[in-house]
Amino acid sequence: MSKVYDTKGYGQQQIGFGKSLAILVVDFQLGFTSAEFQLGGGPMIDAALDHTARVLQVARERNIPVANCYVAYPSADAAPYWKVPAVPRDLIRGTDAVKLDPRIVDHSYDFTFEKFGASAFFQSPLTNYLVKKGIDTVAITGCVTSGCVRASAVDSFQFGFRTMLVDDCCSDNDPQPHADTLRDVGRRYADVVQADDVINFMMSNTKQ
Repeated sequence: MSKVYDTKGYGQQQIGFGKSLAILVVDFQLGFTSAEFQLGGGPMIDAALDHTARVLQVARERNIPVANCYVAYPSADAAPYWKVPAVPRDLIRGTDAVKLDPRIVDHSYDFTFEKFGASAFFQSPLTNYLVKKGIDTVAITGCVTSGCVRASAVDSFQFGFRTMLVDDCCSDNDPQPHADTLRDVGRRYADVVQADDVINFMMSNTKQ
């Protein structure tokens, strides 16, 4: 199957970093990162958090914008028609499940915002923030790779940003859908990169 896509030219055009980078962190909130919650924890999450924390440390040191989002609803009835019962049940405003994981958030620095849908761009202030900052490249981290991360990557592409999907900074419930998403999104909308690629770009192209 992959040979068919190769023959048709999918993934042959690299996007590359532009001139102005922002880091987007999608839903690294306790409802997804802590095993206390049904949707939380898992073998991939801690590694993704560690790699993301490395990227964010360099970004903040070099004054690169960081947008950090979480999903929350005022009540279960206000949520969309999720097929995952724990989402409208647990991700309620004011609860621990919607608090951003302390390993990846700096409230004194990050632009933090609440989102409603899967994509970090959907009916949120994110696009305005990125445009105001003069951003042309968005490096996406977070969870879940095959869900909200994928939706955010597609919207980043659709809003005209160079999109970097950071493999080792993203987490899923299983390695296979993670890999499938990287393959599919990487064929069409984004460059699939590693944390070190983002760090190297920031170190080489920005000043403290």
